[in-house]
Amino acid sequence: MPETHTGHRAGRVRKRRTDWRLGGQTVRAWREGLLAIALISLGVTLLAGTLIDTFWESPLAATAALAVVWIGMLVPVVWAFTRSRPIGLLRIRWLDLLYGVALALLLRAVQGWLAAALRGDGSLPSVTLVDGRIPTSWWLTEGVASVVIAAPLEEFFFRAVVLVALYTLMRRPFGKVTAGVVAGLASTAIFVALHALTGVALPVDQAVSLLMLGLTCSALVLLTGRIWAAVLVHAVYNATWVALVILGSFWT
Repeated sequence: MPETHTGHRAGRVRKRRTDWRLGGQTVRAWREGLLAIALISLGVTLLAGTLIDTFWESPLAATAALAVVWIGMLVPVVWAFTRSRPIGLLRIRWLDLLYGVALALLLRAVQGWLAAALRGDGSLPSVTLVDGRIPTSWWLTEGVASVVIAAPLEEFFFRAVVLVALYTLMRRPFGKVTAGVVAGLASTAIFVALHALTGVALPVDQAVSLLMLGLTCSALVLLTGRIWAAVLVHAVYNATWVALVILGSFWT
């Protein structure tokens, strides 16, 4: 009898989850509460940034507005990861580096083709030089900042917090496939909408390119269970644009 009882208890022991996509304790706090905090934080700071950019007559207005929106994304990311870390999400593999570079270059090539096809504009992007140099303000808001701040922050907000929270919320009632599709599409839609709201009128080719970037990064997180490939894709994609702007500014 003792042996039978022990064997019965051992058979009921659950296998330890090694992936956040399977659910479990590490994503228990990553549900509707986190999603609400993330969207409210983004909405409030987006409104505040818009007011700053509209009513503050200063050369620093655009930079300050962007910084406020970044804070709105950073707060829910920090709050989420201090509560728990979805198992496997922060792992990194050498394959992530390959994904990051290869897919980013492919997306940038497609973006260039779209610009030429839809706008008839095959010229390199550029910025107006000041005393023969690229303005410091450009580096702060669009140059280095787009690679080292915007790319990782946006990926952790949209593809970690928003996507993981949506997927976790929907996985049990609707299944993995539906949860993945909805989470990927929703996080991408909010990602594109943010860029449309924080910038000037977004040309069709840029909107399509952002859509492809968002879908690619979402698919990477959903298929690998890891965030770093998405971060690298976004960072390299932005870095190629910075390189093209530098080349175009000094070449023309």
